[in-house]
Amino acid sequence: MDLFNQDATPNILPFDGEVIYYGTVLPLTKCLSYFDSLYNTIEWKPDEAVLFGKRIFTKRKVAWYAAKSFEYSYSNSTKNSLPWTKELLELKGLVENKTDETYNSCLLNLYHNGEEGMAWHSDGEKDLKQNGAIASLSFGAERKFLFKHKDTKQTISIVLEKGSLLVMKGTTQKHWLHRLPPTKKVHSPRINLTFRTIEVS
Repeated sequence: MDLFNQDATPNILPFDGEVIYYGTVLPLTKCLSYFDSLYNTIEWKPDEAVLFGKRIFTKRKVAWYAAKSFEYSYSNSTKNSLPWTKELLELKGLVENKTDETYNSCLLNLYHNGEEGMAWHSDGEKDLKQNGAIASLSFGAERKFLFKHKDTKQTISIVLEKGSLLVMKGTTQKHWLHRLPPTKKVHSPRINLTFRTIEVS
């Protein structure tokens, strides 16, 4: 971290990775407008996974958009990408400008309330760029987000504000797990966009 650069954003992880939290990057009016558009126009579907040979569907909904007709597999389930929407291209440009990275796809999550969350996991799918950046843009309800080191079990907690941007990169996925814990205190929906890079061999 450059102590003489007041614009430098510190790494919130103490070691073995890099997670940068930029805070809010959009004004409230823009946040509300994008939330409404994404909520009503994205082709949301329940997420699915195969566990112990049984296919299950979550209350949380997801959507997968990309620059090309990519396939993306996780939790023993494969998704086919949809073409970018106008709003997603606008937000991709904003995120790329802020992070000085490029992305060719976006996995979107819709959590209807605080009872819906995400268990501990790392984004280490073989289709993802090795040690590539994953940029998370949040709209709607503010939620707590956690990191846990795979070996030391040390945890880091942060609250993701509406209109905020968080980026995971470097060896973060190799050494850290992350989760969105459920809570009974949140009664409104949250939309999360995770911009990432798929590499096709």
